[in-house]
Amino acid sequence: MKQFTLSLNKNFQRPVVYLEKFFNLYAMLDTGSLFPVWIEEEIILRKIGGIKVADNINFGGFGGSATGNLFKIPLFKIGDLLFPNMHIIAARLNMPFQMILSATMFRNLIYEIDTYNHKLNVTIPDTQSNVRNLVIYDKDGIIYVACSDGKLANCT
Repeated sequence: MKQFTLSLNKNFQRPVVYLEKFFNLYAMLDTGSLFPVWIEEEIILRKIGGIKVADNINFGGFGGSATGNLFKIPLFKIGDLLFPNMHIIAARLNMPFQMILSATMFRNLIYEIDTYNHKLNVTIPDTQSNVRNLVIYDKDGIIYVACSDGKLANCT
């Protein structure tokens, strides 16, 4: 097994990590979220390599439904995890961090949110890879997320 630890920012009541390896951004881990969400200006997402894939997609969350644009990031890094060509929904929200990390990003991994010591501990079992695939797609008007460490599997 491989393990890594990220520090949780003590200034937030929610689990927010500093992504030093990814353009020095702050991201909140949302254990109930299916989709990673970019909540800052889209122009910043484009500057870090984001490419728009689709406009005005509807997705569930934030106490109901929301609308955003679907982007693809060439390579997203969090700790030792690598997400090549990761899909992310851009939906401008007024939050003090730049993105929301979804629970599906950590599928089949062991993660512990340690608010006492301000740590996010992640364990990658030997049966899993640190290279993750995360794709958001529309099927008959319903948005799905597929994620795995090798082949796509529906995570809804």
